[in-house]
Amino acid sequence: MIDETAEEIREMQTHSSSVVAVRAAQALEELTEREFATVEEYVRALERNGSVLRGANPSHASLQNAVREIVDDVTDADLDSVAEAQRLTSEKIDAVVSRIESGKQLAAENAVDVLADGATLLVHDYSSTVQAALERATDAGKTFEVYVTEARPRYLGRKTARELAATDGVDATLITDGAHGIFLEECDRVVVGMDCIVEDTLYNRVGTFPIASTADRLDVPVTVLGAASKIVSEGFVFENEHRPGSEVMAEPADGFAVENPAYDATPVDLLESVVTDEGRREL
Repeated sequence: MIDETAEEIREMQTHSSSVVAVRAAQALEELTEREFATVEEYVRALERNGSVLRGANPSHASLQNAVREIVDDVTDADLDSVAEAQRLTSEKIDAVVSRIESGKQLAAENAVDVLADGATLLVHDYSSTVQAALERATDAGKTFEVYVTEARPRYLGRKTARELAATDGVDATLITDGAHGIFLEECDRVVVGMDCIVEDTLYNRVGTFPIASTADRLDVPVTVLGAASKIVSEGFVFENEHRPGSEVMAEPADGFAVENPAYDATPVDLLESVVTDEGRREL
């Protein structure tokens, strides 16, 4: 299960970074069901499998933090038996998963006041927190027109558009990534999720930077939603993921290279605000 989860993370079959972190944390539960001769042997297995999961996507701060916290807390504990170590592991997994899931939901709830009734929004890629915020806002009686970028090359925006189309109170329109400058002129706000914020830089799905730059030029405020655990001040160096060129172009590239970075870097001074489970912070 751990190897399968690591492979799933590498292939990005799970697209939300919070969901990725939860899946990685829960994968460690497998070790609590195995037999180990000593606590030391169990801890080594926990560290080794934690490294496998973290190595599956070094760019996900929430994944890195979740797995590292579980492994470190168990490793640092003074444990007398394998059963005690396994019990502590399960407790830490439950605590981390609960915090990640509640953080996302609280961030979505805190964003409702930012989303004005009748606003025209532009969203990029797929963010479970953005989706949850729009669901809560429409449950409160608000309505929105939402432009959704397709998010090439994996077209995750199509998933966003399909879900929004099924949401009462949302009139969703799918647009090409390159058309954002045309439709931003009609928008009241850009709302995006985040992979992480490290110091003065937002790392998010590629295409976020040009959207934020254009929005800044057109005086359209940009709001980022996500759990506070994704904001990192130290101890984490973002590593971009470069995905296969075959996602961009199915046929072989003859005489030229194909680059396919998964994320880009947006200076936070292009953002108006960040909304997390801890509240709204204007920038």
